[in-house]
Amino acid sequence: MLQYQIIGDDIQYVKVFLNPGEKIYADAGHIMSKSSSVTIQAKMRGGILSAIKRELTGATFFVTELMGPGEVDIAGVFPGKIVPIQLNGKGILAESHSFLFAEDSVNYDAKLAPLAPAILGGEGLFLATFSGVGQVFLHAYGGLYEINLMPGQSIDIEASHLLALEEGMQFTVTRVGGFKTMLFGGEGLYFVRVVGPGKVWIHSITAQQMASALMPFLPGGQKGGLPF
Repeated sequence: MLQYQIIGDDIQYVKVFLNPGEKIYADAGHIMSKSSSVTIQAKMRGGILSAIKRELTGATFFVTELMGPGEVDIAGVFPGKIVPIQLNGKGILAESHSFLFAEDSVNYDAKLAPLAPAILGGEGLFLATFSGVGQVFLHAYGGLYEINLMPGQSIDIEASHLLALEEGMQFTVTRVGGFKTMLFGGEGLYFVRVVGPGKVWIHSITAQQMASALMPFLPGGQKGGLPF
């Protein structure tokens, strides 16, 4: 079983302890440091078709494969929670930018959502898929909310707040009210309706919200920004 330690509270990273010959693979750009004894190389995980689908859904064409012995430190790019999910034959569908790393035994692919709703609904509808047996680690922006839906129970999730859901759950895209609500309601344009049974993971903020909150303080931002 993979040995790891999640460190921190609101800004977390994972320290992974790899035995000799033990492998993980990570999304590019998330590795903070590693032992000199850990080997690293870029891999096209799952063949060229899976790599192309990952590229189209906003993830990376190549992943970074790391092999022990030694330690590896991996972090997300925004403040938030790191979510370890154990797969035991039943897979998950996840927001493509949330992937951090997984055990070598986990299969990594991508699912292309219908194009127009996906673009308008935000990155939450571009889904990576993980299957097999082993652990996959996701990064939730802000806080994390987990809910177990009973058979027939449903929940509407603003599209870019959807982190992951279990494979086999039904989900559809629904528009947010009428034209006036879409323009002035202050929410995204689309919600994802997920129907149980199964487990859903939701993150409390989105990348767009984080960027909007920081915009006034960046050079060239709105009034009140830093005087650069």
